[in-house]
Amino acid sequence: MAEKVPEERVKTKRAYERPADDDGTRVLVDRLWPRGLKKTDAAIDRWAKELAPSTDLRKWFGHDPARWEEFRRRYSEEIRQHREEFDRLRDLARKGPVTLVYAAHDETHNDAVVLREILLARR
Repeated sequence: MAEKVPEERVKTKRAYERPADDDGTRVLVDRLWPRGLKKTDAAIDRWAKELAPSTDLRKWFGHDPARWEEFRRRYSEEIRQHREEFDRLRDLARKGPVTLVYAAHDETHNDAVVLREILLARR
C-alpha cells in the first residue's frame, strides 16, 4: 500500500493571499487564472488545470453551499478520470509541503478543499 500523505503537508490558500516561505510547492487548482492577479505576484509553481472542476460542474455549482455535497461527489468522480495527474500531485505532497491555491471567496466550499480531502485519504 502506498504511503499516506501527512495532513500537515497539504494546505489550501486563496490566490490573493501573500505567498509564504512555508507554502512549499504552490499549485493552482482552478481552471481559470484568478482575476486581476499578476503571475509574478501569484508565485505559482504548477497549474493543475486537468484536476480543476470541469466548466460545466463549476457553473452548475456556482459556489452555492446548498449544492456542496453533490459538488463534492461529482468533483471526486471527475478527479478519478485524471488519475495520472492526481498521482503526480500526491507524489509531490509525499515529498514535501504543497499548497493548493484557489480563487474562490468561500474558504470552506471550493475545489481545493475537496482535492485536499482526497489527497489525504488512504489509497
